Amino acid sequence: MSVRLPSHLWILGIIRGENAAGRPVFVLRKGDPMSGGLLIKINRLDGRFSVFIQQRDLVGRLGWMGALEGAEVSEDDADAYIDRATSRDPDLWVVEVESRDAANPFTQASEYL
Repeated sequence: MSVRLPSHLWILGIIRGENAAGRPVFVLRKGDPMSGGLLIKINRLDGRFSVFIQQRDLVGRLGWMGALEGAEVSEDDADAYIDRATSRDPDLWVVEVESRDAANPFTQASEYL
């Protein structure tokens, strides 16, 4: 059995590294510190937003699925999706990333979880 890093350690670690590099990332909602999943809201800084939800495959590898059919949406639509997701799963963390190119800073970290 493998031991996974607690959610709060890897999420806050990535955020600290991104912020130190001048790439703004914010916690919008704290979830379960040990095993909460992650939902990422990417703000393209031009009125477009993307939402990604953390998913694990059958062998436990972490990946990302574009919510809302992977479309870029308004902030109202992104927030409505986030509200629905957190009402179904109160353990979810929600993080906002400001990125003109829609880069997900958690993608590379997924390789280690």
